[in-house]
Amino acid sequence: MKSVATVILGGGQGSRLWPLTRDRAKPAVPVGGKFRLIDIPISNSLHAGIDRIYVLTQFNSASLHRHIQQSYRFDVFSGGFVNILAAEQGLEKRDWYQGTADAVRQNLPRLTEQNPQDILVLSGDQLYLMRMENFLRQHRDREADLTIAVKAVRREDASGLGIMRVGADGRIVEFVEKPTDPAVLDSLALDQATLTQLGITASPGALLASMGMYVFRTDSLIALLQRSAKPDFGRDIIPGAIGDHRVFAFPHNGYWSDIGTIKHFHQANIELTQPVPPLDLYDPDYRIYTHARFLPGTKIHHCDVNSSILCEGSILSGSKISDSIIGIRAFVRDGSVIEQSVVMGANTFDAFSGDGKLPIGIGRNCVVRKAIVDFNARIGEGCRLVNEAAVQHSDGDNYSIRGGIIVVPRDAVIAPGTVV
Repeated sequence: MKSVATVILGGGQGSRLWPLTRDRAKPAVPVGGKFRLIDIPISNSLHAGIDRIYVLTQFNSASLHRHIQQSYRFDVFSGGFVNILAAEQGLEKRDWYQGTADAVRQNLPRLTEQNPQDILVLSGDQLYLMRMENFLRQHRDREADLTIAVKAVRREDASGLGIMRVGADGRIVEFVEKPTDPAVLDSLALDQATLTQLGITASPGALLASMGMYVFRTDSLIALLQRSAKPDFGRDIIPGAIGDHRVFAFPHNGYWSDIGTIKHFHQANIELTQPVPPLDLYDPDYRIYTHARFLPGTKIHHCDVNSSILCEGSILSGSKISDSIIGIRAFVRDGSVIEQSVVMGANTFDAFSGDGKLPIGIGRNCVVRKAIVDFNARIGEGCRLVNEAAVQHSDGDNYSIRGGIIVVPRDAVIAPGTVV
């Protein structure tokens, strides 16, 4: 693993996760109460012994820089690092990253300066746990130029993913980016024999989708990017590589969620509160690393809490909380009801400022249902954030609705008595 470098694609502007990405890069969005999205690919890499990690980003990267600097400090003798490579101008490049392949292409000199044998490319906006050492091992055992992590998905989910057909040996023979033609989908559907052969747990008729995770042999990656100036791996580079390169699939049967939209982000977080969640964050041998904050424990006074995650430093008084995540330093006050919501918390314990503002957190006698409340938001007394009209898309004063989920942006103030 010491001859592998990891590249984490930070994504573009993150418009599908707006307003969570209004003030931060997509990999810096909080997840699971105390983590950031960037912690997921970094932790998966570190557990495999891969500690040379590059994060490629270009939008609102200040908080991402700060989180990485505070969280990932390696022994001076290990040689490990997590470096941010933000889009920049130079003598030979004047443009921002135009796509996944273009981002890697613009940074090839830095990614290859330590001569890695293979380059592991991961996404910065997915939630999963994967044994990356097995991914690399299969890639090398098959002497592949490129190996793509794949997962069986339902037909209705195929239009947003790269779908492929594989041969009996696991080699990819066809790759179609975001197919919608029913005839094409029929031709790519998996039968039971193929599922069994590949060791994939799914029902016949499922489709094999790219997870956006790749292992490239370094010289093959360089050759592919030099022969084509096109910007995207899924749409451009991979389909062209199948004909003359050894491209294989690596099946993943574990949990994986692409949380690039508000609806998927909310769902993935709420699933973590289940008694037996689909993603196990309690495995002592496969922990998710993050910034150590050294906060006191959660303080609870006369609350009714069910199927929820309460993170350190939060203070809950006389409230009812169910199927929700209460983040770090969060305040939930008397008489409030929180259901199926993500309350991210606060950056400070200074809940009551002296400037006349509402206090940070959830005020008294509020109802918050199917919502995401970002850091430092101030929800006044008697507010009802419930979306009873089931609006799917809307923007109001200091709130938005995306996919039916109410989102209160960072530092927003919701006046007392507001009904959404």
